[in-house]
Amino acid sequence: MTNRLANATSPYLRQHADNPVGWWEWGPEAFAEAKRRNAPVLLSVGYAACHWCHVMAHESFEDDAVARVLNDGWVSIKVDREERPDIDTVYMTATTAMTGHGGWPMTCLLTPEGEPFWCGTYLPRAQFLQLLDAAGQAWAEREDEVRAGGAHVVSVLREAQGRERAAGKLSPAALDAAVAALHTGFDPVHAGFGTAPKFPPSMVLEFLLRHHARTGDGTALEMAEATAVAMARGGLYDQVDGGFARYAVDRAWVVPHFEKMLYDNSQLIRVYGHLWQRAEGPVRDLAGRVVRESVTFLLERLGTAEGGFASSLDADTDGTEGSTYVWTPSQLVTVLGADDGERAAALLSVTPGGTFEHGTSTLQLLEDPDDPAWWAEVRARLATARAARPQPALDDKVVTAWNGLAIAALADAGSLLEEPEWVAAAARAADLLLQLHLTDGRLRRSSRAGVVGAAEAVAEDYGDLAEGLVVLHAATGQGRWLEEAGRLLETALARFGDGDGGFHDTADDAEALVLRPASRGDNAEPCGQSALAGALLAYGAAAGSAEHLALARTALGPMAGVAAADPRFAGWALAVAEGDLAGPLQVAISAGEGQAELAGSARRSLPPGGFLVLGGGDDEDVPLLRDRGPVQGRAAAYVCRGTVCDLPVTDPEDLARALAGAPGGT
Repeated sequence: MTNRLANATSPYLRQHADNPVGWWEWGPEAFAEAKRRNAPVLLSVGYAACHWCHVMAHESFEDDAVARVLNDGWVSIKVDREERPDIDTVYMTATTAMTGHGGWPMTCLLTPEGEPFWCGTYLPRAQFLQLLDAAGQAWAEREDEVRAGGAHVVSVLREAQGRERAAGKLSPAALDAAVAALHTGFDPVHAGFGTAPKFPPSMVLEFLLRHHARTGDGTALEMAEATAVAMARGGLYDQVDGGFARYAVDRAWVVPHFEKMLYDNSQLIRVYGHLWQRAEGPVRDLAGRVVRESVTFLLERLGTAEGGFASSLDADTDGTEGSTYVWTPSQLVTVLGADDGERAAALLSVTPGGTFEHGTSTLQLLEDPDDPAWWAEVRARLATARAARPQPALDDKVVTAWNGLAIAALADAGSLLEEPEWVAAAARAADLLLQLHLTDGRLRRSSRAGVVGAAEAVAEDYGDLAEGLVVLHAATGQGRWLEEAGRLLETALARFGDGDGGFHDTADDAEALVLRPASRGDNAEPCGQSALAGALLAYGAAAGSAEHLALARTALGPMAGVAAADPRFAGWALAVAEGDLAGPLQVAISAGEGQAELAGSARRSLPPGGFLVLGGGDDEDVPLLRDRGPVQGRAAAYVCRGTVCDLPVTDPEDLARALAGAPGGT
């Protein structure tokens, strides 16, 4: 049968369009049906690249017996967490409160009013049927008791949210304490933080690089370098095609969970670009290679026909996780021949016993090959052979926030590594979002195939896109990007603010949920609070607006408690706080003779996160260059911290010396 998901814009929902379950999309119609029937609601939340979401779908949602139970006694709602992060946040908060952990697929049982009375994650078919039977019986016999339980859950969540809003301060001492706490949890053998599974700590690495730039703390740099090298050398990184997988299931970064997400790769491109700025020797070379390969992956594998970037590549290929990516020694010999195949197996840690499943191995590059030309040829041959294998599915919806992260990454890396095509790709994505996702002055969350979705944008969408536009302004010197960022921030301040410097995830006129979410933790990407704090800081620096800089500092306050409790979940807030303490730092270079030499000096000397603005002649649209032109016909560099700029310099060595004394960047 075809259910109500057949016309959904979300690829994840469309995956379930032929289930025998009579799915509804989230909306008033579904809850009206639940109230009409006085039936409880099954809420299932997942996303297209989620392996265990596929497993539960095959086991339960494609099963006729399960479908009969659901269709007879429940109103079943399917939600794409990437399209509706507000819904996901509300019910994930409930899930973690009830069970102590979370994840996807998320399975919640709700009253017809949306109040959760049971929450969990993946359930095998037998357990799922037992749950539905027991919960259905409880609803039939003790409805009042079940409703009271749901109301109590919501009450507890609201009280907890009120406590989390207390503001503190991300002071220099707090940032030092965060580094010390991270060092306590650092893995001295394999790098990274904690034990398995290990996620790429993108925002934490950015914080550590910025902290080192400001303070000279060697421990911060050592943790950042060791983790970046370990991730890039291990199976987490795609040694053939570039780009990082979602996480490693082991401590040593050998076996990834193979889905590849836009938000991870966008943030990591920036991190490795900033590491390239700070590091020396082999680490610098590795960082530069990772940036170039990952940008190629982003452009070639995730780029959409409309100019944006798709959300993810699936973890599975034809129902088997990782089959596109793993190899046996004999497969390498088949593709490369006996000598090259054996040599490649040794280089890439492909063993007879395997490092993954069924005797297969992920590819690791634990040391550089002694013959780079040979490796380049082998890598190309492996890529050709792998392209002939079945490929993982692409979730091609364009998410505003994640494209904002991609815009920032491409503009930043393109400026640093002098790759104008990367900056041009960032500009194309920015044009798409502003033309398609911006409707009557308000952002939408996502689009697909050039058709914008109905879901309204959340706080992270405004923050990540605004910050990306500021970085694009810096890379291009075009004032229109800064103007658009300012307009987005004006809307965010008016619609998302809580009156005390904090931000809700949803706008004041958004659909009312049982709880208005206000996330206070950075996870795989910046939360709305951190994203808007970062955007306000970047905009304030680029526009010379003391008001926006002050708003950014206030917005960091609600993240102080999270940073103190576990800095791994405040990475972007900590990075933004470092930027604030550093000035924030920009270098503006006017047009004129010698501009290229000054720009080269700035690129070599800028601390991580500092951005460079180049004038193009008519710089009225570049606030940092208004009334700051050439000096005696030569291009002049202005080093600016916050809203104050130093006297201009025209000599590249003088600029390098000025930046050598700079404490850090935005």
